[in-house]
Amino acid sequence: MSKLPVWQAQPLQRALSALAEGQLGHATLITGPEQLGQSALARALAQRLLCTSAQGDAPACGTCRACLRTCVSEQRPSCSNAKASEPACGQCRACVDARASRHPDLRIVSLEINEKTDKLRTEIAVEQIRKLSEWLALTSQQGGAQVVIIEAADLLNRNAANALLKTLEEPAPGRYLFLATARPQRLPATIRSRCQHIAMRLPDHDAALDWLLAQGHSSERAAAALSAARGNPGVADHWLRDGTMETRKAVHSELLRISKGAMGPLELAALWAKDEQLPLRLVLAADFAALLSARLATGDAIAMPKADPQRLGQWFAQANACRELLSTTVRSDLALVPLLIAWREVFAQS
Repeated sequence: MSKLPVWQAQPLQRALSALAEGQLGHATLITGPEQLGQSALARALAQRLLCTSAQGDAPACGTCRACLRTCVSEQRPSCSNAKASEPACGQCRACVDARASRHPDLRIVSLEINEKTDKLRTEIAVEQIRKLSEWLALTSQQGGAQVVIIEAADLLNRNAANALLKTLEEPAPGRYLFLATARPQRLPATIRSRCQHIAMRLPDHDAALDWLLAQGHSSERAAAALSAARGNPGVADHWLRDGTMETRKAVHSELLRISKGAMGPLELAALWAKDEQLPLRLVLAADFAALLSARLATGDAIAMPKADPQRLGQWFAQANACRELLSTTVRSDLALVPLLIAWREVFAQS
């Protein structure tokens, strides 16, 4: 079993202590900021529950047959979309299969491939939960625990959530469910109330930076990404690997050019409308507005025209509304032009 970072290892040890004392519940909700490893923690707990060697509050041994069958490879899957130099897409059939378990008493529920479109679904369907309930009604194949991990549990649709609630209302000895999510508020209160809760926290700066360096990132890039990700090492690592840091830098530069009159809203709208990563650009643009508003509110000097922090806050909301609008059939450039004109006016009227 690979060594977990401190922000996963500490809640894992607390859960193992609860297990040793007979206090680990039938269902556990694992929450925390995105990309912090909720699913990884759930897998570590599942591995311990199925391990045939570990005792008491010790973690899984990592070497027994059960551990080897529950361990998911950390190697890059044979992704059919990403190029050799890119991270795996996480959405193709190979990526979905790579998240599965080979242990007969472990089920991992996540987004599945739609057989009709061969694309990743956007929600966890009721059929998945019904199959899960049927499986839980069977006897354990190895004579021990049966464990379920529901990744991105907030993506359960309404019918799936209702079906899961019936399972949670009928706990059985030796059956464990772990719900991992960064958005617990999207789960029905009836589900949350029936789960024990493990809340993962952001680590301190030094621990996060040390972990990023151990992942092979340079000190300068790691520090910049960690700052951009507001101290979240998982997000920082992801951004460094998938090129988001470069996109972020470009978005900041382009918005600054508009604020200084060096670029027109129409020009930038046409440029962004052609980008497949437009939703990401809008997220980064909204984040930039929030960052500038905070800096201006505290009197931080910045090499750009002055602006009203309140107006920047309003533009932040406008950018998020534009991102929602783009999920409809509206033309991207037509939605972007008024947004970027409003950005220019934030500075022109300051």
